[in-house]
Amino acid sequence: MPPETSSSKLDRPMFGTMKRFLPYLWPRHAPGLRVRIVLALLLVLCSKLVQVYGAPFALQGAIDRMASGPRDAVWLIVALVTGYAAARLGTVLFDNLRNAVFERVGQDATRRLASDVFRHLHQLSLRFHLNRRTGAVTKVVERGTKSIDTMLYFLLFNIAPTILELGMVLGIFGTRFGWWLVAGTLAMVVVYIAFTRWVTDWRSKLREQMNDLDTGAVAHAVDSLLNFETVKYFNAEARESARYDKAMTAYMNAAVTSENSLAWLNIGQAVITNLMLAAGMALVVFGWSTGRFTPGDVVLVSTLLSQLFRPLDMLGWVYRTIRQGVIDMGAMFDLLDTGAEVKDAADAQPLAVQQGHVRFEGVQFGYDADRQILKGIDLDIPAGATVAVVGPSGAGKSTLARLMYRFYDVTGGRITIDGQDIREVTQTSLRAAIGIVPQDTVLFNETIGYNIAYGREGATPEQIAEAVRGASIAGFIQALPDGLDTRVGERGLKLSGGEKQRVAIARTLVKNPPILILDEATSALDSRTEADIQATLESIEQGRTTIVIAHRLSTVVHADRIIVLEAGRVVEQGTHAELLREGGIYAEMWARQAQEREEGEAPVAE
Repeated sequence: MPPETSSSKLDRPMFGTMKRFLPYLWPRHAPGLRVRIVLALLLVLCSKLVQVYGAPFALQGAIDRMASGPRDAVWLIVALVTGYAAARLGTVLFDNLRNAVFERVGQDATRRLASDVFRHLHQLSLRFHLNRRTGAVTKVVERGTKSIDTMLYFLLFNIAPTILELGMVLGIFGTRFGWWLVAGTLAMVVVYIAFTRWVTDWRSKLREQMNDLDTGAVAHAVDSLLNFETVKYFNAEARESARYDKAMTAYMNAAVTSENSLAWLNIGQAVITNLMLAAGMALVVFGWSTGRFTPGDVVLVSTLLSQLFRPLDMLGWVYRTIRQGVIDMGAMFDLLDTGAEVKDAADAQPLAVQQGHVRFEGVQFGYDADRQILKGIDLDIPAGATVAVVGPSGAGKSTLARLMYRFYDVTGGRITIDGQDIREVTQTSLRAAIGIVPQDTVLFNETIGYNIAYGREGATPEQIAEAVRGASIAGFIQALPDGLDTRVGERGLKLSGGEKQRVAIARTLVKNPPILILDEATSALDSRTEADIQATLESIEQGRTTIVIAHRLSTVVHADRIIVLEAGRVVEQGTHAELLREGGIYAEMWARQAQEREEGEAPVAE
């Protein structure tokens, strides 16, 4: 996903974004990290003191004594030039010590902010994750965390030290050479910054255009090669080549313009800095001609200005990097500012499950305000009973499971467990009391043992083994060379549909919840596998309040009661036999599915 470049993003205030980050940079409960920050700043100060007051003055002293002093002062001059070299070494030493001391601070700040964002993403409601592309969200987090370290380095160890150095240099110029040199240096810095920002903004637009053209050229090349048969069908090889060459020509022109703009930026910066260098040295030379300054003063001014120009030369890149960093960090803070749709009440208490009696009382719900899904559902699911919910697609069956888990809150009515409104209990305790075997079983790219143990944190080997036996998967696992340590692949693709379902059943058995939801748990399986797993499902329903959401009616004939939904309303309910005798919607669905089964089992005529 390309970086955001809209005006609203580019105009994001830098100081407001950095203010959000300060608590991570100055952690309240980590005095050791605060000490590191103070020590790093002291090393920055030491580096600049040595760089500004050590090396230039040592070199100045050596030049003045060489120009006017007696030759027997050679050892003093040697000491001065040695001190000059030592000062330069000290600058490098302090800078690297600063980096070593501060590294843990930056990495820890990055870790804590990334962890907060990741934790917040898991707390957001299902609607957020359905509406946002996972890749886009992870890219925002990746870019935001990467920008933190870069932003800290440039702000603390490039811009701040440069401002400090500029203040020191201006102080020296003001006390030793007069306000003309101070004014000239300030004017140079202002012009330099304005020119660099103007050209950098221009180059950013050119770079964006170049990247878009590059992306378009590559996309066309890939599309053309993937459809090479179509190209040959219509004898369009020359046409495709000409089109690709046109795209590459546009990219070439944009790339040339972009690279030339860098040359103009470097030339402009060099003109400004060298004009200042020439003017400053010329001013000192005129002062030398009147006896006010020494030859060493010329070297002093030259050295101080050259040292000041060095970080300024990086200003364009630093400005562009910081601006992009503000955008990336701001996008990540936008994720943190995204509010959760479903929140615990201020006085929420843990759910206390005594029996597992579930009631839907006049429940209304719609994913959108103008599209009502459930229209006053009343369900009474006694403790320990198995109640099936059936009906055509779009009737609202799976919505019931999502509301039970509080992925969404009802818009009308209420859902209770043992008389407790689920909106008035904590989400953690609610979800701990409910287990689900979903239609689409998704497993982590880990081992079978890890996926089964995921049902309960700290699950013991004995609990895992018992769940494996309960899910009738022990024989399969024992036949594997690595047993429970067998990796299942991305989303469990190394396992068959039936094997994945049994792992999901075992995972739910490890959780051992008092309330169980089977959300079309066998609809994606073939008839033989479904029959095998159905027996397992019926066994784990014993002793639990179970809600079976099903499309295939043959899987729910054993239910204590069957609820028929249509268009978000309960239209029929009763046992399998009672509903067949009524001859209503359920009986019609049963007859249709029975006919489909017969047609599917009939031999194919040759």
